[in-house]
Amino acid sequence: MPYTDHDDDPAGFGSGHDQRQDKGKHLATDKTDTNEQQCDFDEPGIAPSLNESLSAPTATDTDNDSIEPDRWTDDEGYAESTSTRYLSSIASDIRRGVEENGRLYAAYGMHKQWLPIDDEELDRNDLQHYKFTLLLGNRLFICPVPSDPQKILDLGAGSGIWAIEVADMFPSAQVIGVDLAPTQPNLIPPNLSFEIDDIENDWLWGEKKFDFIHARELIMAIRDWPRLFRQAKRALKPGAYLQLGASVPLFSSDDDTLPKDSAYLETAQIFFDMSAKVGVSGMEPLSWTKYLEEEGYEDIVQKMYKIPTNPWPKDERLKRIGALELTHYRDGIMNVFARGYKDILGGDETYFQVLMARARNEVVDRNMHSWVPYSYVVYAKKPGTSS
Repeated sequence: MPYTDHDDDPAGFGSGHDQRQDKGKHLATDKTDTNEQQCDFDEPGIAPSLNESLSAPTATDTDNDSIEPDRWTDDEGYAESTSTRYLSSIASDIRRGVEENGRLYAAYGMHKQWLPIDDEELDRNDLQHYKFTLLLGNRLFICPVPSDPQKILDLGAGSGIWAIEVADMFPSAQVIGVDLAPTQPNLIPPNLSFEIDDIENDWLWGEKKFDFIHARELIMAIRDWPRLFRQAKRALKPGAYLQLGASVPLFSSDDDTLPKDSAYLETAQIFFDMSAKVGVSGMEPLSWTKYLEEEGYEDIVQKMYKIPTNPWPKDERLKRIGALELTHYRDGIMNVFARGYKDILGGDETYFQVLMARARNEVVDRNMHSWVPYSYVVYAKKPGTSS
């Protein structure tokens, strides 16, 4: 299908940014079954103390409680390097964003944004997409979606890669990707459009419009999840699904090879401290099913997928996922802390640089069989029957 070139930005937002025109191509090709697990969790807390070991919730009703480590001799990594932009006719200050300490942040939104929107962050976004798609068994979503959906909404579109691939998958559907910043490419499928909006504001898409609403990795972005679920429920058609995904850095290992005093664990604590202090707790995904039940959703399903920290597993698909996670942590995780560590916690930057250097050395050690829960892939249905 020919792509449409949305090149209507006379001010030249993103000048100097490369464009990636093949985002609509599926990156993952491995068809192996996923390591998904049904989970039951205790009531979540906020910002667990460093004096208490961080640990992932225990999975139940699963086919593989642990991952078999592989024997290895060298290090490897996988990375997709991309830079993207979406040329828009909105006001130039929103297009350009706000520059701070050499990083670019969204200028639009109800609250201060803690993740950058520059090329480095978009590269991380694309790498994460590849990893999550592979983790889900080469699937863009796991909830039931009609074979011929008419309208799909992607919340927090980021680089736009998920929305582009879904638009290619369903050429008859109108796909809308929404984000705070115009960071998407200008060459996109004709059935796809991107909008600049804050999804914590009142939604203007109307009621009973969408066959599917998707949201993934809204890190440090949402302060009121119940309100978001309430607005999504109004916007969904009866019988349509909402799917969410988030990785929560409750780092763990099945064989106790993750040291309790590791710098790697301390970086997770810093993330929880930061997010809790600004009211966007990193623990919130553990409460999604409760919020969805309270909002009246039906057929709520929660799954947990283990993301190996590095290529330590024997299974080839998990090894590739581990290599992607290693690249993400080693080369991209600073994006999460770039603005917040000093501004939110008043932390010492020198100490943090030393801590990150230690953590990067730890995560390449394949004797440390740790993993991150990409939890909390949760989907739920709006009551009613789909037409």
